[in-house]
Amino acid sequence: MKKHIPNVITLLNLLSGLVALVYAFDDNLQMAFFWVCLGIFFDFWDGFAARVLKVSSPLGVQLDSLADMVTSGVVPGVVMYQMLAHIQENYEQYTITEDTFFMKLVPFTGFVITLGACMRLAKFNIDTRQTDSFIGLPTPANALFILSIPLIMNTTESDFVFNFFSNPYVLVVISLFSAFIMNAELPLFSLKTKNKNLSDNKLTLLFLGICALLLLFFRFEAIPLIIIFYIILSVVLNKTKKSV
Repeated sequence: MKKHIPNVITLLNLLSGLVALVYAFDDNLQMAFFWVCLGIFFDFWDGFAARVLKVSSPLGVQLDSLADMVTSGVVPGVVMYQMLAHIQENYEQYTITEDTFFMKLVPFTGFVITLGACMRLAKFNIDTRQTDSFIGLPTPANALFILSIPLIMNTTESDFVFNFFSNPYVLVVISLFSAFIMNAELPLFSLKTKNKNLSDNKLTLLFLGICALLLLFFRFEAIPLIIIFYIILSVVLNKTKKSV
């Protein structure tokens, strides 16, 4: 019975992603964000459960990536598509005309995120270097960043921030960059817990604690800061290890 527990947790991740998709298609991006967060929560603990129960299996590895493909790959692509489409609908300077009909294709560039996530997850499954760390930004982190954008726009009091994320060219660049950073040869420390020993997970716990404080003070605007902090911290740790 216990061998099925991690896979059930992984399937809960997939279920969360499917619910998030429904909300994303319904243009309820706040609820989509919530369900993606829930899916990432399950994704965080399925591997831990497998290690603690000593029931890790090749099936679990494949199932985990398939679930992530929906929750952290398809959903952010759909959300970016929705944001770009709404800009064209609601902002006069970006409205489609007979002369700019080709701009109808712009929202579909959001799915570059999904393609990048698919490549990232496929490489992860066969890359033996990523057993204890990551190469490239993990898809859940990228998904949180993408899904935070509409929430930042709805809550920010800064005109600069609102106008920045309301620019379709900025969103297209973000889409392309996210696909790149997920597949870049950039070593990043793993956020998943290794075992029940707190000392072995102190870096992850410290990082999560700092993230919690940033979220408390800056709310949704903290998410891009957290992603940047994660990348910078990983680079510093890598340089520190090389110099030792």
